[in-house]
Amino acid sequence: MELTQTSISRRNLLRGAAATALLLPFGMSLASCAAPGGGGAAGPKGEVTADNPFGVAANTTVDAVIFNGGYGVDYVENAAKIMEKSKGLEGVTVKVSPSTKIATELQPRFVGGNPPDLVDNSGANSIGWNTIIEQLEDLTEVLDSENLEGTKISDTLFAGVKEPGTFDGKFVALNYVMTVYGIWYSSSLFEQNGWQVPTSWQDLKALGEAAKAQGKFLFLWGKEAATYYQTMVIDSAVIQGGDDVRLPLENLEEGCWSNPVIQEILTILHDLIASGYVKPGGSGTQFTEAQAQWSNKQEALLYPSGSWIENEMKSQTAEGFEMMGIAELPLDGSQTTPAGFMRAEAGEPFIVPSKAKNPAGGKELLRTMLSKESAVAFAKEKLAPTIVKDTVPEDGFGSTALQSQGKLLAAAGDNVFTIKFYNLYGMNGDQLPIWNSFLDGKMTVEEITKQLQDLTDKVRNDDSVTKIEIK
Repeated sequence: MELTQTSISRRNLLRGAAATALLLPFGMSLASCAAPGGGGAAGPKGEVTADNPFGVAANTTVDAVIFNGGYGVDYVENAAKIMEKSKGLEGVTVKVSPSTKIATELQPRFVGGNPPDLVDNSGANSIGWNTIIEQLEDLTEVLDSENLEGTKISDTLFAGVKEPGTFDGKFVALNYVMTVYGIWYSSSLFEQNGWQVPTSWQDLKALGEAAKAQGKFLFLWGKEAATYYQTMVIDSAVIQGGDDVRLPLENLEEGCWSNPVIQEILTILHDLIASGYVKPGGSGTQFTEAQAQWSNKQEALLYPSGSWIENEMKSQTAEGFEMMGIAELPLDGSQTTPAGFMRAEAGEPFIVPSKAKNPAGGKELLRTMLSKESAVAFAKEKLAPTIVKDTVPEDGFGSTALQSQGKLLAAAGDNVFTIKFYNLYGMNGDQLPIWNSFLDGKMTVEEITKQLQDLTDKVRNDDSVTKIEIK
């Protein structure tokens, strides 16, 4: 999924927009072909102190490669400036390099045994987790350390932030941004027209009719982000049916896409497309252009995305838009999960390769990013919360979207979930053309089900792919 030349995040993609497969056959581990040597344990060591808990050596450089997506790279650059001035890190410098092709650009460095010290493994071209887990540092000691304010970091974070970055019991990815997956809309546009915000998929046909009467569409999409609709369908089905839907997908089970809840939601979406409520031509439209058709021209009422959407489109959003979000919708009023249940997860995964020249420096940069100073600056500038609690005021720095995120997270409490399988196995690149075709009205529900299941079966049946059980 070539999701950006300049921007996009999640997580999330998982932020619903997930990772593409590496340029390696399924399951071929980078570890299996990595050259010996590199940094890691053999790298320079400094004295371990309260100010330098990981023992970063003086006068060394930290090499950080950061995905240049919806959040940019300046927040890491800001943390780097703080780190370079920190007591106990005399002469330490940080080099921050932006990238939109993490897997393509870093694969040779992993293979060669000289990866960066810190990597933001995000975006459409991120590295498939099942190929690199054994090459990554366990980051538990980062959370066990104290932040720059002197508080144990794990005590300052939202609950459950380790889960998205834990594979086979090893915590290898620290996801920095708290991402809410939802459906976004202009509250001012809804208020002007007297439209009710939908509460289930059953409400969408009537809202589509109302949109059409105003010369607008219900949904639209761009070619690189077609799988945002897969995210919405899956998340909605999980909200409706819970683990009975989630776990078969996560564990690549035979027939998982034929779950009745998924089928009913796909059928409704297919009917909305056939009724002309989804703007045609998205498979030929660049994704930020399509998003601007929603946020600036207001050609559609709703857009499914992670909460990075406000920051990503802040320069292309109509004045007075008043962006707000709702959780993805259950099928109907008979959902089996608790009220407020939603997908919300830590996104923007940062990793420290074990063979890096200065892994201690990578961990120290993460520790700096988790300081209150860095977290508040990120939330204020990017209009999105980090995993650090109590860094966003009630007014959301004036952002209606950020205010709505806070309300959704408060309503959900601990009733949140995450989805891993398409990131884990790098399936998004193959899923993109399937979803573009479906949204274009060129595929039936039966056909999209078969193609998605065939892809899932291919991964499951490939013995060279390392499988990870999700619970």
